[in-house]
Amino acid sequence: MILWAFPGQPLQWEQGTPDDDDFRAIADLCREHCGYDLISHQPLAGCRLSQHTCLQIYGVAMSLYRTRRLHSEGSRPALIAEHSLGIYAALAAANSIGEQEALELVCRIGSSMARMSATATYALGCVIGLQAAPLEEAARSNGVFVANYNTSRHFLLAGPRQGIEAALAECRAQGAFSVSSFPCEAPLHTPLMAEVGADLAAIVAEYHFREPALPLLEHCSQTNLTAARIPAFLVDELQQPVYWEQTWKAARAAGVTRCIEVGSGQALSKFNRWIDSEAGTL
Repeated sequence: MILWAFPGQPLQWEQGTPDDDDFRAIADLCREHCGYDLISHQPLAGCRLSQHTCLQIYGVAMSLYRTRRLHSEGSRPALIAEHSLGIYAALAAANSIGEQEALELVCRIGSSMARMSATATYALGCVIGLQAAPLEEAARSNGVFVANYNTSRHFLLAGPRQGIEAALAECRAQGAFSVSSFPCEAPLHTPLMAEVGADLAAIVAEYHFREPALPLLEHCSQTNLTAARIPAFLVDELQQPVYWEQTWKAARAAGVTRCIEVGSGQALSKFNRWIDSEAGTL
């Protein structure tokens, strides 16, 4: 049983770009509907897109491109799963929305979230090697939040930069073997996103979502999305953590034997191997 897993925002652009009709078609959609050049990784003249929004568009675009390539190779999933902003390409793969709508949504929502950086300075903190309980305590004591539960010992924190740095120092003192921080424009997957919740809901309300043609496993409660649930999920999921470990375990329990990561990088595949090794299913 094959799972297609759609990752969230990449940290950087891949080197080089494909040269085929599918890539050119996705690049044309990016230019027309986002004002973003998929080849130069820059906004078009007159388009005001932040670097983080460009990366978010890029991540969805590459997932859409790789979906096309998998279809051309005859690959078909029995189940789809998504991580963070991978939801937009996942919805397109499930035929709930079109490629154009997936790109428009990530561009518009990303641009709305980026405006949060005008009033506060946010950061992400990656913590590896610490268990959840001391990590959660470090987050609480420093006013930040656990945004991603990727594995039992791989987490992402989000919140104000000063709090992130203090929490990372505490995690290091508690025994984490790797901590690192990255600037961000918005604290995705935390309650702080309620600040732009109304704006995001207004954007989502402009779109129509069809019933997914394939089971689409969401990362919050590990249930399959329905057309009726999708609009609220797209807003609510940005205020809640990503539970990838639970999502991968749910996929395994449903009978998944193979995961194809449909997007930029191999982060989810690495998490899956870690999870499987702890469960003794490798």
